[in-house]
Amino acid sequence: MSILKVIEILANSDKSWEDAANNAVAQASKSVKNIRSVYINEQSATVKDGKMDNFRVNVKITFEVN
Repeated sequence: MSILKVIEILANSDKSWEDAANNAVAQASKSVKNIRSVYINEQSATVKDGKMDNFRVNVKITFEVN
């Protein structure tokens, strides 16, 4: 039987929501091992001069605890 834990992370990117999610996983993987999945909980963006310029995601990262 596996024990899984979920943490919530906020991340951003000036490129896309996908890049922001990748940033969240990259940052989490520096201190968390055995990441199993990512759930995109929420997305938002800021707008500058009529264009989206900063993409934000709130993700839940699930990992196995040994």
